[in-house]
Amino acid sequence: MRLHHVQLPMPRGQEAEARRFYGEALGLSEVPKPPSLAGRGGCWFRAFNADAVVAEIHLGIDDPFIPAKKAHPGMVCNSVEEWETLAGRIDSMGYELSWAERETFEGYLRFHARDGFGNRLEIMTPSS
Repeated sequence: MRLHHVQLPMPRGQEAEARRFYGEALGLSEVPKPPSLAGRGGCWFRAFNADAVVAEIHLGIDDPFIPAKKAHPGMVCNSVEEWETLAGRIDSMGYELSWAERETFEGYLRFHARDGFGNRLEIMTPSS
């Protein structure tokens, strides 16, 4: 068994904001939803490593919308340099970023960010 995707909630009609955070700030690639699901709204994003999908996040419409305050996907960068560059891009685009738990997960450095809807994401990199 393997993980296929993680779904996070988003408010109806806010796909442009989803694209700004997940596409521009995180650098994920938007992929089309299957025709049977496209009419529901939301967006799907993937990360690729060579030709393989290594992460997939689906943003689905929740009515009423409530952000994921504690639950979160944990994403891993390949290097400290990639991790720091990503943190800088997220911060420069005005998204909430926290270093409070930077060294609290053995073997990793991490920060937490919130997308434009208030959903929490954990971004990690191996510490050595």
